Formats: sequence, C-alpha cells, structure tokens
Amino acid sequence: MIRLYNVLRKFSYLSDVEEPELIEAPQPEEDLDAEVEENAGLNKALDTYRKLIDRKDLVEPLTEKEQDNLEKRIKEIEEREIVEKIEEHEPVEIPCEKNKITIGPPTLTRFEKARIMGARALQLSLGAPPFIPIPKTARISLDISMEELEQRVIPITIRRVLPNGDYQNIPIDYFEK
Repeated sequence: MIRLYNVLRKFSYLSDVEEPELIEAPQPEEDLDAEVEENAGLNKALDTYRKLIDRKDLVEPLTEKEQDNLEKRIKEIEEREIVEKIEEHEPVEIPCEKNKITIGPPTLTRFEKARIMGARALQLSLGAPPFIPIPKTARISLDISMEELEQRVIPITIRRVLPNGDYQNIPIDYFEK
C-alpha cells in the first residue's frame, strides 16, 4: 500500500497537494502536574476530613475558634512527612523478661485459645497421651483439651508478631487465667 502511494505521488496531480502541518499543543509545566498528582490523594483525604468535621455540627455551623482549630489540624497533616519507601527490616525476637508480656493482652485471646484447643484435641484424637487424668464429664477430646488449657499443663508457646515482623515467643504459663 505504501509503495503504491509513493508511486502515485510522483504524478503531478498528487504532488501539488499540500500536506497539513501538525500544530503542537502547548505543553503544561511538568512540575505543576507532578505536584497535583502527588497531592491529589492528600487533598481528597483532607476534603473528606473537613466534611466529616463539618457534619458533626449539622445543627450549628462551626465557630471561628473551631474553624481555626480545624485549619490548624489540616496544616499539621499537610506538613507530615510522607513515607514512600519502606526500609528493609530484619525481624527480631523480643525477649520475655520476668514473665512480662510486651506484645498484646496479658491473657490468651479467643483466637489463640481456639487454635490451642483445636490442635490439642487433634493430638488427643490421634492417640497422644493426656497430661491430666481424664475428667468424668469429658465426652470428646475437645473437653479434655479445654481442661488441659484451663490448668495450663499443655507445653506450648504462643508467638505474637508485630506488623514490622518483630515477634515474642510467650510460654503458656506467662498468661493470666
């Protein structure tokens, strides 16, 4: 197709046709675009924050003092450092000193209890010996594991992990009942 066009161009009636000139649109300044794109999320979040504060007082508009406090908080938010790159962090174990739990509540959470009882009940159902005399009220292995957990005789350690990867291994004896 291109060859045909080039051949036909040689004829006089095609050579007189002027090709349209391309007009370039003015380029906007790159710095402004980058700044607008960079702050678009922040500006949207600040607008949402401002609307939430204004909606709290639907009955009465904000007073001047409240408006000044709102503007001051928004300026503080704008001046905060934006962390764009997360530095690599090697997880470190936080030691349990003097039976002290530093990560999470001092008691077992319901999720930790469920995990411990489920794992222990599975062990018991597969033939593991119980650590306590079997209670007369126990009908299934889960009942035995619940009693073992209450008496804190299960030799297990709970690992609690922080968002940065640091963790603490806590023996079950350290938890409050």
